[in-house]
Amino acid sequence: MTESHDLTPFQPAELPSAVARYLSAQDSRLGRESALEVFGSEAHVRDDGIDYRGHAAIHGWLTTVASEFTYTTTLIGQRQVDAERWVVAARLEGDFPGGVADLRYRFTLRDGLIDDLVIAP
Repeated sequence: MTESHDLTPFQPAELPSAVARYLSAQDSRLGRESALEVFGSEAHVRDDGIDYRGHAAIHGWLTTVASEFTYTTTLIGQRQVDAERWVVAARLEGDFPGGVADLRYRFTLRDGLIDDLVIAP
């Protein structure tokens, strides 16, 4: 698990384009669907313990599950693990159970697109 002391302050200009574009789109209810274009065709997302594989499943996640609650996201840190893997820390506050969640977005890229995304504490 990535601890907060392993992170540098959030700097979107230092992130790969696909990661920065996803993070920008995911915080906008209208922009979430446009985030699909930064995922590879065989990409995988794991969110809240559920797996979504391929564009059709990820599209469904972006437009329904990921939009189920209203929340704001504060991006607080990041870390480059290696050339293809990045971790971004975020605090979500909203109308979901508990109201506040500290999450890590763990990205793996392939050919400049998101190949794998795991969202978990």
